[in-house]
Amino acid sequence: MESAATSPTKLGLRERKKQQTRDTIARVAIELFAERGYDEATLAEIAEAADVSPRTIFAYFDSKEEILFCDAPAQLEELRHALAQRPEGSTTIDALRGLLSSIPPPDELAMLRKRIILASPALNLKLRARVAELEPVLAESFAKDLGSDPDDVRAVLIAASATAAFKAVHDRLEAESVGETISHEDAMAIVDEVLEFLRGGLDRLRAQG
Repeated sequence: MESAATSPTKLGLRERKKQQTRDTIARVAIELFAERGYDEATLAEIAEAADVSPRTIFAYFDSKEEILFCDAPAQLEELRHALAQRPEGSTTIDALRGLLSSIPPPDELAMLRKRIILASPALNLKLRARVAELEPVLAESFAKDLGSDPDDVRAVLIAASATAAFKAVHDRLEAESVGETISHEDAMAIVDEVLEFLRGGLDRLRAQG
């Protein structure tokens, strides 16, 4: 899930400059990771390429991993917001459909990030760990759909199934999109099929009470 950047019109001058510096560091770092390799590129080289000091990098990021996955916190917050603000009578599936349908095709920087992660088994594991952070958020929302408590095992299992399903689809689409053999529209059609499958299971559980 690619995250939309915060609109600069909503930020003051100082905040915009900070955001621009953060974006520059992330862009330069990802380009260096793609060029030299994630493990080989150093924070000192990133600082030099971004025309900032190493201290400045640490004011925004704690590590190379945090730079590579810099969109993850915003994506998690987007999910929380979409689930919390869903209209009365709608379900978690409806909220997910709305959120995912708003995602634009990946840009060049996003494609570079995909290639970097795909090239490293260790980074793939890091990605899985970050995807797993979605599970408790989804479980709480599915519990509301079922009219039960957040620790309801049914909600937990649906959330785990949803996360696993999206990760499987993500892995397939990542591999295919790097080879440019699948369009963004086709990718979203596959995601829509997954959502319909999940909706069927959720509807059955809700009907059972």
